[in-house]
Amino acid sequence: MAKKLSKIPFVFLAIIVIVGLFFPSVPAKVDTSAYNYSDIAWMLTASALVLIMTPGLAFFYGGMVNKKNVISTMLQSFICMAIISVLWMVFGFSLAFGDTVGGIIGNPATFFMMNHVIDGKPWPLAPTIPLVLFALYQLKFAIITPALITGAFAERIRFISYCLFICLFFIFIYAPLAHSTWHPDGILFKLGVLDFAGGTVVHMSAGWAALASALYLKKRSEPNHQPARVTYVLLGTGLLWFGWIGFNGGSAYAAGDLASIALANTMAASAAAALAWIFFDSYKGRKPSAMGTCIGAVVGLVAITPAAGFVTIPHSLIIGVTAAVVSNLIVEWRTRTSIDDTLDVFPCHGVGGMVGMLLTGVFANQHINPAIENGNGLIFGETHLFLVHLLALVGVSVFAFGGSWLLLKLTDFISPLRVSSEDEDLGLDISQHGEKL
Repeated sequence: MAKKLSKIPFVFLAIIVIVGLFFPSVPAKVDTSAYNYSDIAWMLTASALVLIMTPGLAFFYGGMVNKKNVISTMLQSFICMAIISVLWMVFGFSLAFGDTVGGIIGNPATFFMMNHVIDGKPWPLAPTIPLVLFALYQLKFAIITPALITGAFAERIRFISYCLFICLFFIFIYAPLAHSTWHPDGILFKLGVLDFAGGTVVHMSAGWAALASALYLKKRSEPNHQPARVTYVLLGTGLLWFGWIGFNGGSAYAAGDLASIALANTMAASAAAALAWIFFDSYKGRKPSAMGTCIGAVVGLVAITPAAGFVTIPHSLIIGVTAAVVSNLIVEWRTRTSIDDTLDVFPCHGVGGMVGMLLTGVFANQHINPAIENGNGLIFGETHLFLVHLLALVGVSVFAFGGSWLLLKLTDFISPLRVSSEDEDLGLDISQHGEKL
């Protein structure tokens, strides 16, 4: 049975190749009159910056796990660049940004096989860059989201089952959230939910999926170990921090003042969170560590993501510190439970994303971004935006957690998720890939 299942992925890839012969998606004449080439140059750069975050995540996670699982953990991030890219080119971009179906999902036929993408009209919210560049930029967000989940079930998941799960997660969780939040006809967009660069779509969805995964796959046989390479964690953090310039700054879709504000807010929140994490550890009697500095910086980056283009720099400092302290406390709580979220994806990405989403509803200001339609944040005496974010937080949390749990059960039914105890003891590098560090 296992041998038969292992043949299916290649068969699917062969079918895609055949379909490509019948859907060449040759463009008609391209209208370039609306393009701004400074914006194009910036968005090409931002796309590259966001892509490097996934290898950065691989080093960040890879350095934290047991030495016998470093390669498998890193590959789980790298493989997302291949799997999600192929899905995106075939129908994924359509699911996220195609013609709306009930404000929840896009019509997969709209841009099937990237038809009418090269010669398509610019995206309404990115009017000065080619549609194909917008599509490629958004692809990078779709790639890193399932990669984030891997830290929760590291050291105990079968590789082929993981590949199936991320396909299902992308189709049934990520694409509907991206469409609902970022498409002008999406239900959350129309409700007025603000998510500048993915706090809800990326980090909350990945965080809740991570919690579901940790609960479903249960504890590892050896849950406590020393990190394989703290230097990998430092390198990964540097790449993530560097790439986040494009993650948040690029979400302005133009080389202008809003991108500059997003960059300033990103630096403020991440720096403040890195300090808050280690200073809070010191306050509790622990030594300030390289690991803590890295985790704190990433939590700050996560938390500022939904707010980067909507808040002031002083408020970004507050968001970073608040997220670091809250996440630090949740990590401490998690260690006292039976939940084996291997690399604390939920406390850091899920909780960090939720803190950022709520504080966007507190600090958002129309003077920073006139595109805010639901008024200013709670601190300015207006309640509507905050209540909208509170409602959306509950709805997205239920959808992401419940949906991920169902997809885990479906994946497990098709192809068992967890490796055998013998393979787990041997290490996934050897048992799943026949390689070692």
